[in-house]
Amino acid sequence: MARVLVTGSTDGIGLETAEQLLRLGHDVVLHARSAERAAAAGLPGVPVVVGDLASLAETKALGRDAGQFDVVVHNAGIGGQDERRTTGDGLERTFQVNVLAPYVLTALMPKPARLVYLTSGLESVGVADLDDLQYERKPWHGMQAYSDSKLHDVALAFAVARRWPQVRSNAVDPGWIRTKLGGPSATDGLPEGAETQVWLATSDDPAATVTARYFKRRTDLKANPAAYDRSVQDGLLAACASLSGVQLPE
Repeated sequence: MARVLVTGSTDGIGLETAEQLLRLGHDVVLHARSAERAAAAGLPGVPVVVGDLASLAETKALGRDAGQFDVVVHNAGIGGQDERRTTGDGLERTFQVNVLAPYVLTALMPKPARLVYLTSGLESVGVADLDDLQYERKPWHGMQAYSDSKLHDVALAFAVARRWPQVRSNAVDPGWIRTKLGGPSATDGLPEGAETQVWLATSDDPAATVTARYFKRRTDLKANPAAYDRSVQDGLLAACASLSGVQLPE
């Protein structure tokens, strides 16, 4: 039995991931961005940790206080925004929630045995513009900013795998899933959207006990070439450390 934290798990793919893990007999902790969402979580009796990933202070507190886990599934994220919005920290919201928050949690939580970072097939058209990660100078494009963030999530997974060889750190494209984020026209249902990260989190299958890989439907695929570029990985880690004031431990 593994102890697993799934971020963003009060609905959608995150909740389905938690439910599948529970059915397999694992010890699951949910995550909600607010006390109200925690109270409405759909799995009575399952513990919930609270922290708004659009707040650096709350994300840091979550990272310090959540506890030790065998597996952390970084599922939480937001989609393309119609206009550039900043958080109370003055940071662009898509980047802060989708990239900086999982970085901060990774850096502050005790090292788990396995890390799974949710990405999207749109990572393939993402651009690693390390000089303007937050669209401070270039024109705003919500879906491009989302695609960029999903590329950065893959780069983060690979960077952590390289820095922490004892931890299995991988990225998963769940597919186009019928959720609030994916919309009603999406091609696949929730079970398919959660199955691969559950497998990576818990299986002893040799195909699952790997690191620095990008998966979809349990298939090991090639990610955007920028995700493998060590200068991109190191530049992203440096930018996240500077913005958050949190260093990734050795």
